[in-house]
Amino acid sequence: MAVLALAKDLPDLREKLGNMVVGYSKSREPITADDLGCGGALTVLMKDALLPTMMQTVERTPVLVHAGPFANIAIGNSSIVADRLALKLAGEDGYVVTEAGFGADIGMEKFFNIKCRESGLKPKCAVIVATVRALKMHGGGPPVSAGKPLAKEYTEENVPLVVKGCANLCKHIENAKKFGVQAVVAINQFKSDTAAEMEAIRKASMDAGAYDAVVSNHWAEGGKGAEALGRAVIAACEAGKSEDFRYLYDLDLPIRTKIEIISKEIYGADGVDFSDVAEQQMSQYESSGFGKLPICIAKTQYSFSCDAAAKGVPTGFRIFVREIRSCVGAGFLYPICGDIMTIPGLPTRPGFYDVDIDCETGAVIGLF
Repeated sequence: MAVLALAKDLPDLREKLGNMVVGYSKSREPITADDLGCGGALTVLMKDALLPTMMQTVERTPVLVHAGPFANIAIGNSSIVADRLALKLAGEDGYVVTEAGFGADIGMEKFFNIKCRESGLKPKCAVIVATVRALKMHGGGPPVSAGKPLAKEYTEENVPLVVKGCANLCKHIENAKKFGVQAVVAINQFKSDTAAEMEAIRKASMDAGAYDAVVSNHWAEGGKGAEALGRAVIAACEAGKSEDFRYLYDLDLPIRTKIEIISKEIYGADGVDFSDVAEQQMSQYESSGFGKLPICIAKTQYSFSCDAAAKGVPTGFRIFVREIRSCVGAGFLYPICGDIMTIPGLPTRPGFYDVDIDCETGAVIGLF
């Protein structure tokens, strides 16, 4: 999916699939899909997948759904093809919103440093979505478990908890500004949020240097509830300049240095520790000519650190890189940090037990 998301067109898809490294020879030379003669066949299998799916919102706003690998274990972004198609459809005076998954420390960072390099597109604005409940958790709120009722801290007004959690949001705003784009905070309103809590978020955002921070009530009101946010994004784009956009690191830097820059600048780590395996892999990749690829770090999405329980803005921590994988076809290197699993976990009781079909009506049962 990463190859699909980062391919610019059919020839580029063919090249990327052919460049995928499937192993190494006895002399430690990389062996690619093209070396095995299967790059063309792979492209034939993927050629229709390169075409985005056009969908629509309930208010009939056009939406392109295409790719979307998770940001904690991959690039976390939709396809370059979809972005380019959307820009063409929107026209010179239009606006395209593209999503980068999970927190801005992973999805946004990879969008800027990997996807924008590959596409050549330069964004003018980053919209950072914040909720009262999420910031309460980062402020020290009780743990949340799926299927269990929320603690009263999340359903009743608690401005001090929100204010404390805003440190996490402010770090994301700071990170966005490092790339030279305007940051707009979308305060995603829900029914239990109070005016005082949302104002605390707005004040913290503006103090941190956001271009604007706007309450968006699309959850209840649909497009009408997001109108103020849309106007703020338009204003931010008009105030920004494409030439102000910049990457966080130079591709010519050593692999180690690029990982350290992301870890220190974006996560706030004191430094990076590499396992013996990771050290060997860095040497191998650089000798194979892969040293100038961008970096796609796999880590937990729940914290700036590798400790999912470390909320807010943790300090005094280091990032541990246990191995580094190569995604040469897609065009990046893939450090595995902490205890992150690169295949999403499944429940102990598979969901398919509850899925069936009514053979008389054809209706699907138990899918959701």
